[in-house]
Amino acid sequence: MIPLLSLSLFSFFLRSSVAYVWPSPQLDALESIRWDQADRFGGLAGFILPCDFYTFGDGTGRANTADWIRTAYHDMATHDVEDGTGGLDASIRFSEEQQRGENVGNGFQNTVEVFVSQATRYVSIADLVALGLITSVETCGGPIIPFRGGRIDAGEPNKPGVPEPQEDLDAHVASFARQGFTQTEMIGLVACGHSFGGVAHADFPQSVPELHDSNNTESVQHFDTTFGHFDNNVATEYMSGTTQNPLVVGANDTTNSDKRIFGSDGNVTMKSFADSPDTFASTCATLLARMVDTVPSGVQLTEVIEPLPIKPSRVELILDGDALKLSGFVRLFNQSDDASRSVAIQLEDHSGKQSEKFPMPADRISETLGGRVTSAWYAFNKSDSGPPALSINPADGVTKMRFIVNGKTEDQGGIGFAVHDSVVFSTSSCTTSNNPLKGRFDVAVRNGVNPARVYLEQEVRDDVDRIVVKEIDLTPSTQSVAAGSSYSFWSIEVTDFESYTIGAEIEGTKISTWDSHSIFELSPCTPKRRSALFLS
Repeated sequence: MIPLLSLSLFSFFLRSSVAYVWPSPQLDALESIRWDQADRFGGLAGFILPCDFYTFGDGTGRANTADWIRTAYHDMATHDVEDGTGGLDASIRFSEEQQRGENVGNGFQNTVEVFVSQATRYVSIADLVALGLITSVETCGGPIIPFRGGRIDAGEPNKPGVPEPQEDLDAHVASFARQGFTQTEMIGLVACGHSFGGVAHADFPQSVPELHDSNNTESVQHFDTTFGHFDNNVATEYMSGTTQNPLVVGANDTTNSDKRIFGSDGNVTMKSFADSPDTFASTCATLLARMVDTVPSGVQLTEVIEPLPIKPSRVELILDGDALKLSGFVRLFNQSDDASRSVAIQLEDHSGKQSEKFPMPADRISETLGGRVTSAWYAFNKSDSGPPALSINPADGVTKMRFIVNGKTEDQGGIGFAVHDSVVFSTSSCTTSNNPLKGRFDVAVRNGVNPARVYLEQEVRDDVDRIVVKEIDLTPSTQSVAAGSSYSFWSIEVTDFESYTIGAEIEGTKISTWDSHSIFELSPCTPKRRSALFLS
């Protein structure tokens, strides 16, 4: 049963958080990966559904959810409240940390590989470690956990600090105190984390025997009978004496750390969890949020990332010959499929003139929170013959969008959703040679903008897997601008056919088209000099 608190807490977030104004690149990226958990364009839930899914095979007894939750705790557990070092900063990705006895098992490396592949300039690996825990709990029946972004990835391993099951109670209490948690909070954190997963024979052979079970080939003895789902069974089974938790009833009492931790207050906390699923859920929401927000001193996290009720997504503006083409989607958060709903887009040009209202057809429904919340998506002028696009006169340009939903204008309190047409990709970009392979990218710069620089942006990784942005300057056109032209071209020859976005410096400010998710697939330079554009 899903605790009622989950939905009431979700309503609380919507009432109490202050929404940001779109666009805001970092917040847009964090909001999308946090709230679009299961969507055809990606989402972390795709790695953990169903909730007992394990990347490396069925019937192993393992689940990605458990690995993700364990990774988040072990990454955070290096924190020292006295000197501000350690904390959730993705240092667990370093082999030096993974090879320590406190981090036994391959679950950390399996988890890190997913999060490294999903990181961007605005969403760090550490943010994804935090989101991995949150998504696991929320997708698999647990409470809503407030998420803040802005974690910074460590450049080197942290010092040891994760408590181990063979340590005595005093050592565990001291370890959690160093991390910033009291003894009662220690009981809660362990119980919350151990609602998922278990202990594998290969990692702790003295605690877990070979199970000889074809449906549990890695001999994982689970903490409770619902190891892939969030509930209070870890507490009810413990209090009833029916638990098979290997850290409570394991043959090697030395490693029965959960037994010592859970009973350290006379079972007061565990009894409260067993008696009330809501108490367990609310306690876990609070403690897990604090855990993932435990970061090194000096790291400033954002406010809680609230879902925007109306949000444009994957917005792209390109110059295609004598027309600007605008494409993308708008998401209506916490809305189900509704055939009677009408959605339209209205544009505003540089003179302040508003366009007609263009109907937006329904595109898809996505899920978050394990299907408890759905979002409805609509496309910009989608047609059956190609990608969605609205055609705009370049001379008029476009400065903002508004959406009309069932006759009501949605425009962020009157300011609209800004669209920047200062620098855009041009479909005149093309391949100039096949042997060796070369291409030319053309960027159209709106006349009168006068940027100091225009450059391509490429996300690359440094030597410790952090995303950095490489800037490749373009050369302005030496040709005179034809009368009546709205754009002139800056160009560059490339041999690296990776994903690029555009950056520019205009009046001392850097702008970027990062949120457009543009990738150009260059066609040969023909008289039409056209190229295909697709959404990444």
